[in-house]
Amino acid sequence: MTAKNRSTPASAKFLTGSLMGHVSVMSFTSSIGLLMIFAVDFVDLLFISMLGEEALAAAVGYAGIILFFANSISIGLSIAAGSLVAKSLGANNGDQAKSYASAVLAIGVIFSLFTLLSIYLGLNQLLRFLGASGETRDLALSYLQIILPTMPFAAVAFIGMAILRAHGDAKRAMYCTVAAGLVNAVLDPIFIFSLDFGLAGAASASAIARLTMFGMVLWPIFTQLDALAPLSWSLLKRNAYNVFSIMVPAILTNIATPVGAAIVTREMAVYGTLAVAGMAIIGRMSPVVFSVIFALSGAIGPIIGQNYGAGLMPRVKAALVAGLKFIFIYVLMVSVLLFFARDTIVALFDAKDASAELVMLFCGVLSFAYFFNGVIFVTNAFFNNTGYPLYSTAVNWGRHTLGTLPLVLIGSHYWGAPGILIGQAIGGVIFAIIALSLCLSIFNKEQRRRCEIEINQQLKQQKILLNRQ
Repeated sequence: MTAKNRSTPASAKFLTGSLMGHVSVMSFTSSIGLLMIFAVDFVDLLFISMLGEEALAAAVGYAGIILFFANSISIGLSIAAGSLVAKSLGANNGDQAKSYASAVLAIGVIFSLFTLLSIYLGLNQLLRFLGASGETRDLALSYLQIILPTMPFAAVAFIGMAILRAHGDAKRAMYCTVAAGLVNAVLDPIFIFSLDFGLAGAASASAIARLTMFGMVLWPIFTQLDALAPLSWSLLKRNAYNVFSIMVPAILTNIATPVGAAIVTREMAVYGTLAVAGMAIIGRMSPVVFSVIFALSGAIGPIIGQNYGAGLMPRVKAALVAGLKFIFIYVLMVSVLLFFARDTIVALFDAKDASAELVMLFCGVLSFAYFFNGVIFVTNAFFNNTGYPLYSTAVNWGRHTLGTLPLVLIGSHYWGAPGILIGQAIGGVIFAIIALSLCLSIFNKEQRRRCEIEINQQLKQQKILLNRQ
């Protein structure tokens, strides 16, 4: 049955219609929820900065790298769920989509519990590796001890939202993150200032918000969407290979990002607490202003996955191009706004010396470098949803090791703390070009393979007709 004469399943909504429209709607809808979470993290740091202790802001920066690592694992699990479910829906196989969703959820819970234990056992060593010491290390440790136990709940929430988006239901996924963001926003000032919990209050508010997101995402999946198959040992065995073949590369791909961030933070620690605090401000600010780009990486995956599963390769390529155009326009607009708001941002956080210098640099030329980060996000979605997840692993690890450490060291040597950010940005440009080249190679390969299949099918049909005659 060809893609032209097959019926389109009701839940495979991305097989028709404007791809730029799908990309825009999915990205902006998903970004609303992400923006709530990132904005609350941003306000967290703003409130903590108001307490007047440089060590607190630096502690959040160090803790943020480890939380980034934990969240990257959850995102990797969600990529596996989104890719497998979307491709099954695109192939008009709803039962298989349910089976994959249940398998990834079960495996995700087990994997996240194991990861949580591993992080806890090595928490002190991780903070020392990042360059944290003394009071700053103790503060980061207390912050992490409150929020890390919620990691399995966050993993289930991320997987659940990926399942919703794979069904084209970005709205319900958005509600989950919006609810979590509102809970965090309300509890933050109460816990930090009214109850005088300080840094522990910020961590507690974030932990409760994660539990809220967990409850919100399970409700539509179990009661409204009918997206899961009954869990059994045979179901896990039957789907384990396909789940792990995407999950493991996706997790490896995503943990490369916090590894790169750890390298940058460790080098920045050489320049003191103020430099690390500046990095913390940038680390919390960039996801807020570029939340749509972060959302796009998850939003475009189901679009590519459904069309790839349906064999519509021209639409797969068009979706990739639409994503790149979308990134360019959005990043350009945000970069201009950041440039004119840079003095206000520095004053808002009362950033001084090295901290202010780094924030000013980011809000200038370097903010546009996020375009190349966005290119890598979109190409990774392309790799994961077209059966080449190891390509995304190679690109991300290359970008955050070979594309980070040497260039960061060179930048640091010549330009000090600002040179670290410059070197990191140059690495992003190099590997974005590499990723796009790989995408073009894969597309050409897939086109040839599918043409050969169609030719073989036509030859078989002609042979059957000749035999009948």
